Amino acid sequence: MTTEITATSLFCGPDRGLLENVVLRHDNGIITSISEAAGPAAGPRSFVVPAFVNAHDHARAPTSSFGALGMPLESWILRSALGTPVDPYLTAASALARSARAGCASMMIHYTRPSGTMPLVDEASAIARAASDVGIRIAFAIAVRDQNPVVYGDSEPVLSSLSSDDRKTVEELFVRSPMSPRAYIELTEAIASAIAGPKIDVQLGPAGVQWCSKPLLEAVAENSAQTGRRIHMHLLETVYQRAWADEHFPQGIVRYLSDIGFLSERLTLAHCIHARPDEIDLIATSGARIVTNFSSNMHLRSGLAPIAAAHQCGCAIAVGVDGLALDEDDDVLREMRLVQMMHGGLGFKRNWTCPEFFGLAVRNGRRATGAPGTGELVPGAPADFVTVDLDRLDRDQILPVDPLDLLFARGNASLLRDVVVDGRLVVSEGRCLGVDLPAIEDELRGIYRANARQLSNFQRAWPPLSAALQNWFEAQLDCR
Repeated sequence: MTTEITATSLFCGPDRGLLENVVLRHDNGIITSISEAAGPAAGPRSFVVPAFVNAHDHARAPTSSFGALGMPLESWILRSALGTPVDPYLTAASALARSARAGCASMMIHYTRPSGTMPLVDEASAIARAASDVGIRIAFAIAVRDQNPVVYGDSEPVLSSLSSDDRKTVEELFVRSPMSPRAYIELTEAIASAIAGPKIDVQLGPAGVQWCSKPLLEAVAENSAQTGRRIHMHLLETVYQRAWADEHFPQGIVRYLSDIGFLSERLTLAHCIHARPDEIDLIATSGARIVTNFSSNMHLRSGLAPIAAAHQCGCAIAVGVDGLALDEDDDVLREMRLVQMMHGGLGFKRNWTCPEFFGLAVRNGRRATGAPGTGELVPGAPADFVTVDLDRLDRDQILPVDPLDLLFARGNASLLRDVVVDGRLVVSEGRCLGVDLPAIEDELRGIYRANARQLSNFQRAWPPLSAALQNWFEAQLDCR
């Protein structure tokens, strides 16, 4: 059945630009036509834009509620164990619904901290069910590690500084027998057999070079080349990771990845904050993408990524929330605005216009997540779009102003009215239709509060562990 959407303004994409007073028609998940309306629509004005993409995330609870705040990644990543998913379906449904409410049609789930309550294939199936219920597209990858579970090297100095009870607690949480490269490839294939489909892209997900052995990275590269499966990985997020990479790969970590065939158009790299110009050139030449996560980088004191330089040398750029948006509300629109403001130019020199940046963020995000099409709103394209309340966005109505410019000046998720993904209305007037987000979040809070008592041993061990982590990283890795 054909559905009609009347728009006061509609941004098709950077090629076709802005249309005024049009009707968008879609049927069976596809845009069938966009034509001029008979006249201005009665009632509230609307601005229709391509749906957004959260190209790097982990589908977890907001970590500040667990005391994981105001610290660098190397401490934060252990502290955030207090927020390990207690119910994979509820946790994913909460994160995905927040993302949908913020206008996302597609989201990357780089699953770094499984619940441990069920087999991983079953856990992935629970997350896939949550995505189906919410109604958005996802890419999914189990983030695998097989080395350096506590620090980037020998953890004995850290563990030996703890009391015997605290050491036991930390080892039980973080030190486990690693999965073999072959077992990881087989697990990924099993997950793909269980959940892959038109709206779910299963990917390979090495956590990061400092956490993955050479045999694991090489196995991932080989399997991706053989199967065409996409790869999603963190790279050079912090100064400590930069120092580790320089120590262990003196020829250059990105050069090594290129030599083993890891770099390709199938690859998406999150962060790359401390990548050097020659490394950015290699990434760009390979066709791989960089996902920047501005707010997360600021929250974790990781640094400012060279996004403008990467764009100028032809690297594909996407935007992710990384579970740490500025206000921990998964607002990817605000995140896009921050990236555009920070990296969009200096003085009169511009790196991109707002339409160009919007287009590249959506296009490259869809490629990273395996979503079909470029995101442009044209006949024959997927019906993935967002309706913005134009009366609230253009609240003063003093002079005619391009609504896309206004969106990048003052837009946020609260201005979104409806979100349509694959032709399905998944958010209406800011409310998720497929799941009851407030009820899910209330249930999760209760479970987490009860669970916090079960993790009292880790909370007790945290102060000495935190101090030992800082001592190790400052002593072992020279980041000057």
